[in-house]
Amino acid sequence: MSRKLFVFFCVMLSGVLVNAQSIKYVDASSLTIIGKPIPTEKAFSRIDTAQYKFSNKTIDTYANYSTGLAILFETDSHVIRAKWTTGSGNSGTNMAAIGQKGLDLYIMKDGRWVFAGVGSPNMKKAPFNNHEGTIVTDMADGVKKCLLYLPLFDRVDALEIGVDESAMIKPMDNPFRYNIIVHGSSITHGASASRPGMTYPARFGRDNGYYTCNMGFSGMCKLQKEYAYYLADIKDVDAFIFDTFSNPQADVIYENFDQFVDIVRAAHPDVPMIFLQTERRETRNFNMKRESSEAAKQEAAKTVVTRRMKTDKHIYFITSEDFLGTEHIATADGTHPTDLGFTYMLESITPKIKKILKKYKTLN
Repeated sequence: MSRKLFVFFCVMLSGVLVNAQSIKYVDASSLTIIGKPIPTEKAFSRIDTAQYKFSNKTIDTYANYSTGLAILFETDSHVIRAKWTTGSGNSGTNMAAIGQKGLDLYIMKDGRWVFAGVGSPNMKKAPFNNHEGTIVTDMADGVKKCLLYLPLFDRVDALEIGVDESAMIKPMDNPFRYNIIVHGSSITHGASASRPGMTYPARFGRDNGYYTCNMGFSGMCKLQKEYAYYLADIKDVDAFIFDTFSNPQADVIYENFDQFVDIVRAAHPDVPMIFLQTERRETRNFNMKRESSEAAKQEAAKTVVTRRMKTDKHIYFITSEDFLGTEHIATADGTHPTDLGFTYMLESITPKIKKILKKYKTLN
């Protein structure tokens, strides 16, 4: 019996070794990287902080995250694997590890991007920076068009994609049209999406065929002029979507709004600027102090945008009454939407944004 077991395990081990040897890896930076409005020296950073200076170290850190970036490629492989290196931090309190440090793969099927699998990060033992795993396997023959989203709340120092040794893998042309920049708070950044491809900017782009770039900065989006100068430098922008009223208090909104718009508008005189009123946070339901401050923020946003709309026909305002539904089940912590929360939000904003975009010939 022991001899049979020995032979069995040898056969199993040899199969594993053969399978491991049958995978080849390619550097993902050699494929098509989408999601960064301006090219960067580091392949998987969304903003080049050597070129754009911010007044806060946290903003610099976030700028080097891979938030919103994705890899486009074609392959006829039956399996897709990945090896990637991130920062060494643990996952956050309101984020799933896959959303924060993992990968999220979609494959085109019948004209739609369909979820295919995740790259689960190694969270068993610190440091949590080296990851490897199979994303999808046992796929049918034929060429697959692939869209792989990168981590939301971490940097990516290296990424390799693994396919069958004999398989083809090559860069894929960007199939998304227009250039829509989404700038905002942690809600835009992606807290608390379960996977990198589940943020509202990613889903809005993927579902409608729009090229969206995620410029969300968790807790750090306060209508600063540094952001405005960066946005002004982006070429060929078709529309801006702003979630810029979630982080600043009412007095900061009144103080910073017009300067922020002036800087962006000087570079993009006719580009639609769509401002979203911040959601009604569930944390204010019974906290009277928070109720007062959050209500003041919402009112300030409505006041500054509607006032500016009187002199700027390309500015729009979307109120947030129905962003989180009515069942009190759409956030992870009273503030940050879950996948359900982002679904509610998209059901509210998508038809309104598309109606606005239809006004512009370049977006039809």
